[in-house]
Amino acid sequence: MAQVSLAPMLRRLALAALLLSSATPAWAGPPYDTDDSDPTDVRHWEIYTFVGGVRGGGAFEGTAGFDLNYGPLPGVQLTATLPLDFTRGPGARTAPGDVEFGVKYRFVHSERAGLSIAAFPRVILPTARGGSGKAGLLLPLWASKAIGHWSLFGGGGYAINPGSDNRNYWQCGAALTRDLTERLSLGLEATHHGPDAIGGHPTTTLGVGAIYHLKGPFSLLASAGPSFAGHDGDKYHAYLALGLNF
Repeated sequence: MAQVSLAPMLRRLALAALLLSSATPAWAGPPYDTDDSDPTDVRHWEIYTFVGGVRGGGAFEGTAGFDLNYGPLPGVQLTATLPLDFTRGPGARTAPGDVEFGVKYRFVHSERAGLSIAAFPRVILPTARGGSGKAGLLLPLWASKAIGHWSLFGGGGYAINPGSDNRNYWQCGAALTRDLTERLSLGLEATHHGPDAIGGHPTTTLGVGAIYHLKGPFSLLASAGPSFAGHDGDKYHAYLALGLNF
C-alpha cells in the first residue's frame, strides 16, 4: 500500500468542521480512536475499564486497563491511561504497557460560530517491556460539531516516536455518529497513520462503534472493523469498555 499524503486529508477534516453550524456537544473518544474537542465537565470524572486489540497472523495483540479523565477547570481535561499489554497465540505474554498522560485544552469554543477546537498533547512513558526505553509524544488537534442527532468529529497530529528502529509519523481520523434513541448511538470511523518503524507501512482502519447508556452513570461501549496494513497483512481490531461518568 502506498503511503498517502496526510496534509490534504487534514485540510478536508478542518473544512468539514468549519462548515457545520450547530453547537450541540458530541460524545467522542471511546469507543473510537478519533477524539473530539469537548473536555470532561468541570469537577466530573469519566472512567473507562477497557479491553481491545488487533487480530492477525493467527495471534491477538491486545491491551486492557483504565482510561481516567477529569475536568479540573472549564475547557481543560486531565487524562491518564494505565494499560496491561497481552498476546494470545504464538509467543503469548502479559506485561505492563506504556502509561500515557495528557491534557486536553479547548482554545476555540464559539456557540455563535458553531465551532470548537482543542489541543490534546500526550506523553507516553516507556514502561512496556521490549520498548524503546524513551518517552514519546502525541501532538494532535481535534474539532467537533453536531447537527440534531448527528455528530461529526475528527482531526489529527504528529507523533514523536523515539527509538533506534522507530520513526515519527502523522496520523488523522474522522467519525460520524447518530443518536438513534436516548440510550443508543451508532457511528462510523476511519483512521490513518504513517509507518511508525523503519521499513514499516502505513495503516488505515475502518470501524463501526456503538454506545449504550445503562441506568445511572454507566455505559457500554464497543467498536470493531478491519485494518489495512499493506505488506504487513490485513487485520481486524475490536474494543469493548464499561464507562462510568460522575
